[in-house]
Amino acid sequence: MATAQNEIVSQAEDVADQVLRKSKTFLPHLARLCLISTFLEDGIRMWFQWSEQSDYIEQTWGCGWFLSSMFVLINLVGQLVGCVMVLSRKQVPIACALLFFIIGLQTIGYSILWDLKFLMRNLALCGGVILLLAESRTEGKQTLFAGVPSMGQNKPKTYMQLSGRLLLVLMFMTLLRFQFSPLQIIQNVVGSMLILLVAIGFKTKLCALVLVLWLTVLNFYFNAWWNIPEYRPMRDFLKYDFFQTFSVVGGLLLVVALGPGGVSVDEHKKDW
Repeated sequence: MATAQNEIVSQAEDVADQVLRKSKTFLPHLARLCLISTFLEDGIRMWFQWSEQSDYIEQTWGCGWFLSSMFVLINLVGQLVGCVMVLSRKQVPIACALLFFIIGLQTIGYSILWDLKFLMRNLALCGGVILLLAESRTEGKQTLFAGVPSMGQNKPKTYMQLSGRLLLVLMFMTLLRFQFSPLQIIQNVVGSMLILLVAIGFKTKLCALVLVLWLTVLNFYFNAWWNIPEYRPMRDFLKYDFFQTFSVVGGLLLVVALGPGGVSVDEHKKDW
């Protein structure tokens, strides 16, 4: 029984490796686009819902028209500029710092600190931005002499990859639907097992790739916001969930493209 399971896993890993080899030229670009999609959508939302967003901040904080308008403007410009910089690969560390600032600003402005679900999502977004930062880092000079192998690792990048993987778990937890139907229970259990394997870095690329396919299908099925009339509030809720889920998919695709990093079971297996 165990031998048969190992063979199935081995065959699945072979298929995943073939997919990765054929998609390696565009996979990082797709991953970045998916990951920043929630920032891109929210920046555009700020433009089309300027009055509503400004009024909400003004009423919540009593800060007046000018400050509430500045809040919306900073969110709009910060997110769109950050997204353009990430996609164009220009000054990515600065872009990531800008997106970190926007996440912090929204956490305070929208009182997300007191809403556990949205706080977990914002922390997971931080994990996605950390993965973007890790992906942008080039390997530093490992030795003083060309061609001489290094005994060390790129420690900052390694720990960024670990942090990003762990924070993605928080986003996935908010996507779980606690319904007592057999199908939903199976989805929750299998999905939780896969995301935990990604977090510890075991069979990382295979598990992340399976989650990407599974979450993409579920996202288009459950969060089909384009089928909801514009006047219904549910449209905005589904749209928000849709792009948030795509950010998880983008983070997982970056894990597939980058690998789990040095702090992972997969990496340590090489030494066994």
